[in-house]
Amino acid sequence: MEFQEKTIKIMIDEARCRDCATKACISACKTYARGILVLTDAGIPSVKGDPLRLGTECLACEYECRIRGNGALTIEAPTPGLEEYRLKMGIS
Repeated sequence: MEFQEKTIKIMIDEARCRDCATKACISACKTYARGILVLTDAGIPSVKGDPLRLGTECLACEYECRIRGNGALTIEAPTPGLEEYRLKMGIS
C-alpha cells in the first residue's frame, strides 16, 4: 500500500506488517501526528481520512517502524534542487 501526503509518499510492505508484533507505526501516528494510520482487521495499517489534508508529515511512523517494528514502512521525501546543490558543492 502507498499513499501521498502533501510532499511525501508513504509506502507500506503489507507482508512484513502481518508478522509485526508491535504495530509501532500506529502508536507513533497517534502520539506524534493525527492518528491517520489505523489497524485493519487483517492486522495491517490503513489510512483513515484524507492524508493530503490530515497528514502532518512528521515521519514518526517510519522511525518507529524501523526501530521497534519490522521495517515495513518507508517514506520518500523528495527535495527539489538537492542534486544540483550536491553537484555544485562537490558532494556525491
